[in-house]
Amino acid sequence: MLLVVGLGNPGSSYASHRHNVGFMAVDELARRVSADPFREKFSGEWARAEIAGEPAILLKPQTYMNESGRSVQPAMAFFKVAPAELIVLHDELDVPFGEIRLKLGGGHAGHNGLRSIMAFAGAEFGRVRIGVGRPPPTFRGEIADFVLSGFDPVERAALPELIKKAGDSVLDIARRGFGPAMNARNTRPKPPKPPKPPKDPPENGDNGGHEPA
Repeated sequence: MLLVVGLGNPGSSYASHRHNVGFMAVDELARRVSADPFREKFSGEWARAEIAGEPAILLKPQTYMNESGRSVQPAMAFFKVAPAELIVLHDELDVPFGEIRLKLGGGHAGHNGLRSIMAFAGAEFGRVRIGVGRPPPTFRGEIADFVLSGFDPVERAALPELIKKAGDSVLDIARRGFGPAMNARNTRPKPPKPPKPPKDPPENGDNGGHEPA
């Protein structure tokens, strides 16, 4: 059984923020797999689902981001989910906006939601890192201000495709396992080789070395 956790902050005032792309992705995944309605438990909202033919639990902690582990840990205990069966979807500053990266284990890189989960579950769980990018040079404020702000108009137009790619990643993990999905989705295609320049045509009067007929 997979436990798929989307990270975010509860309440309508946070719903459109960069920090809430984990919630957005889990909501979209629930729609795509026809999950049961969300209900309240584990200091969060959870729903049963079937992903790639396997039972799964979708969870959105309602503890605020920096206490996410207080929701994830009891859900893991209740459903007897091992860390290797936990997938966390979260915003990632170090991934360019519009891109997705998968990662198994590692540190939290200052992300308070991951930090909280690691305090309860250790580090060896899967992450779907949803790229929101770094603040532009024109941004005036701290990193926390950036992730707790909304997307600009160009990003908003591209956001549905980003959220879809996050859901695609979870479906791929369920079908193939985390390692194969990570290898496939994190591999960037090689750029095409530039075409060879055309050979210079023979100069006028040059018949390629043959005698005239």
